[in-house]
This record gives sequence, structure tokens and C-alpha cells, in this order.
Amino acid sequence: MLDIKRIKEDPQGVKAGLKAKGVDCDETVDRILELDGQRRALIMQTETKKAEQNRISKEIPKLKKAGQDVTPIFQQMAELKAAIAADAQTLDKVEAEYRTCMLALPNLPDPDLAPGGKENNEPLRYYGQPHQFAFPPQHHVDLCQSLGLIDYDRGTKLAGSGFWMYTGMGARLEWALLNYFIDTHVADGYEFILPPLMLEYQCGETAGQFPKFADEVYKIANPTDDRVHYMLPTAEAALASVYRDEILPESALPKKFFSYTPCFRREAGSHRADERGMVRGHQFNKVEMFQYTRPEDSDAAFEELVKKAEDLVKGLGFHFRTVKLAAGDCSASMARTYDIEIQIPSMNGYKEVSSVSNARDYQARRGNIRFRRAETGKPEFVHTLNGSGLATSRIFPAMVEQNQQADGSVVVPEVLRKYLGGLEVISPK
Repeated sequence: MLDIKRIKEDPQGVKAGLKAKGVDCDETVDRILELDGQRRALIMQTETKKAEQNRISKEIPKLKKAGQDVTPIFQQMAELKAAIAADAQTLDKVEAEYRTCMLALPNLPDPDLAPGGKENNEPLRYYGQPHQFAFPPQHHVDLCQSLGLIDYDRGTKLAGSGFWMYTGMGARLEWALLNYFIDTHVADGYEFILPPLMLEYQCGETAGQFPKFADEVYKIANPTDDRVHYMLPTAEAALASVYRDEILPESALPKKFFSYTPCFRREAGSHRADERGMVRGHQFNKVEMFQYTRPEDSDAAFEELVKKAEDLVKGLGFHFRTVKLAAGDCSASMARTYDIEIQIPSMNGYKEVSSVSNARDYQARRGNIRFRRAETGKPEFVHTLNGSGLATSRIFPAMVEQNQQADGSVVVPEVLRKYLGGLEVISPK
């Protein structure tokens, strides 16, 4: 949620910033300003009437003592009470619309981002060299099937299109990747969190995913009451609400978390030949990094998360590039995003395996998450940041394709071998 003070002080700047994201919110911004004026007028009007009500209430005993008829006074009190109730009802409607409009506004992009969509993304740096083969390389689907790593047909039989099933060494290889990520984050001093996989609506609203993307998650209705949960699409949705409606002491910041969760998304997927397999699916495994920081520390925290994601990819031996996203390619709730992209040979280009983002105070305002500044004693909104550290659904196919050998075997990355009993090569059955 944006700061209303910022909207009031510079409405044209806010409109321009949102247009850089490819979103025209001029009418919404204008309506917010109108509703804010109505809110304030109604609040002042109600307070004036309540003050008058209190004043008259104090006069009644005096009038009674003086023997005066207080019937007109009671009539006036009844009219004031009805007017206050009517104002309260109007205020509730105005505030409900005001909140809906405020929740609909995306986050403003950082001013140094290029406007527009992904065509304006800027590669910042490259690591390593693209992989070269001295033989015709196989697609990861074929490799995974011949090596007995993934059973695509039975995954579809169990859950439908967009699902797969890890088998044997494939399941162990997937778990080795997760252990590598987890061990690295623990060594870096991050706290391991295993959150619930079913969340309440407010979590999605705080993270900025709802209401706009409420139809893109799997919902679960409770048969015994009217509550509706949803399967988390990413651990960010849970981690962003850990301190919702709380005030942290300044000394408690930064908070550095990471979570392992399966992620569930109603993604339509793609039937393109270069995206067959596990590149797009409805369930995948991911380790998510998350930080709560003071505003002045969030830029350094962002660079820390980017480096951590890059180092994980380096450890696996991949060639990759780090890309600064243009304003329109950043998600609705983020002010800044860098993608780490690797090459999956069969897909003829770079694919994102980690997005690192800074939401600034956008999520904190939606979730009312603050810290108390030691010097002033006043509460301020925290900044929140997140990054994939990492998701496996693209790492796995890239690893299999880039490490394949002419005989159809796959070399296990050195950092994973300790989790597989020292296994160096996975050979065809």
C-alpha cells in the first residue's frame, strides 16, 4: 500500500511512476484523493457533533435543577445521536471504498528503473561461459526418463496435467539441491522457518498478491465454517505476515529468514515444445529468503540477497546473468527486482531461477508492520525484501541438460555429492 501522504503531496509523480509500470491508475488516484477528503470531513463533522452532545449532556442536570423543561433538550440529543450514527454509516462506506482503492494501487518503481516492460530489462553482469557440447544434447525430459529420475506420466495420472513425480535418484537429487540451499542459508545466519502451507486471505493481501491475483491460487473451503484458506504460491506470502499488526524494537532488526515449501500455483502453463517437462507446473519446491529491515538498511539488504542467490548458482557451476528488471516487469508489489537467469540449452535462451525484490514499505503498510525507533520512540514502517534461494523447477532441468555426457549420463555437481553418498555420475539404467 502506498503512503497517502505521498499521494497527496505529489499525485502527478505517483501517476507517472505507475505509468512507468505500464499501469494507468489516474482515475483511482483521483478517487483516493476525493475519498480522503470525504473521510477527513466526516471525521471532523462527527467529532464536532460528539463534542456538542457531551456539552449538552453536562447541561441537563443544571437545567433539571433549575426546574426547566428538558424535553426539547432530549429531542436535540436524539437528533444528534441519529446524525452521528448516520455519519458513522457513511464513514464506514467511504473508508471501505478508500481501502479498496488503496489496495488496488501497485507499488511505485524505484526512480532509476527503466520504464516499460521486459524489452527494457538491463543485463548487469554475466558469470562463466555458455555451455558447449561436442555431441547432440538431449532434452531434460528424455534424460530424466532414461535415467529414471522423473516419471511424468504417473505424475499426470496422480494429479493431472502440470504435475510430475520424482523417483529414485531423481527424488534424492531434488532433496540434495534443497539441502544445499538450506545448509548455505543456515551458515549465513538466516533463521529457518517452516510455515503453514494453507494460509488465510490476509496473508495474500499483505504480500500484495490479493485482491488482484486472488483467482490464481488454489482455494480450500472449510466445510464447518465460512473461512477460506489458500495453498501458498510462495513462502513470501507467509513470511511477509509473520509480524503483521506488530511493532518490533529497532534492536530486533534486521530479521533474516528462509523457508522451504512446496509452492502451488494455478499457472496455465505452456504447451510449447521448448517448455515441456517441469519448467512450468502447478507444484514445485522452493527455498525463499526474506528480510525485515529498517528503511535505511534495505538497499544493502537487497544487494546481500542478490549476492546470495548468485553464489548459490555459482556453486552449481552454471553460466548465468543478473538482470535489472524494467519497471513494468517488476511485480505489482515490488519497487525493485533483479533476476538471476541461467541457460537451459533446450530452451534456447535464459530462464529466471531467482527473483530478488525490494518491496520498500509497501507490504509493511498493507500489514501494519512497524518498528519503534530507539532515538525517537516513534513507530515507523519496516522495509521487506524477498528472493528465491532457490527454486528447483528450472535448476533441475538446467543441471541435467548442462551436465549431460555423450553416453546419456549426467555428472552430479560437486556441491551435491555429499548428500548423495559421494555419487559423481548418474548413469542410464
